[in-house]
Amino acid sequence: MYELVINSQFSAAHNLRNYEGKCEALHGHNWRVEVFVRADALGTGGMVLDFRILREETEHVLETLDHQYLNDLPYFQKEEPSSENISRYIYEALKERLHSHDIRLHKVTAWESEKAGASYLGGDQ
Repeated sequence: MYELVINSQFSAAHNLRNYEGKCEALHGHNWRVEVFVRADALGTGGMVLDFRILREETEHVLETLDHQYLNDLPYFQKEEPSSENISRYIYEALKERLHSHDIRLHKVTAWESEKAGASYLGGDQ
């Protein structure tokens, strides 16, 4: 089993609707995002996947979040814009974009600070 990981980032604002505390007020984060993919065997060039492809596909997904008020996006009008749901949103969107590659998207972690992050592993782990 092989595993790749890349790091990326985006900045956005949100507020938590069903929360009592400071985070129910409008605020922002510079999220750091980790994306993990796995494969049982190496492909062309002795790689799981070209890092460039994984970065490009991840950046495409993160562009939909970057410098946005997350609560206004259709996905987060139905779901709370928590770090947990942000990691799930990225996972689901990225899984769609990577479906043609011979890999498994394993995990996406969205870090809202240096000390706090949430991961989503999908249902087929």
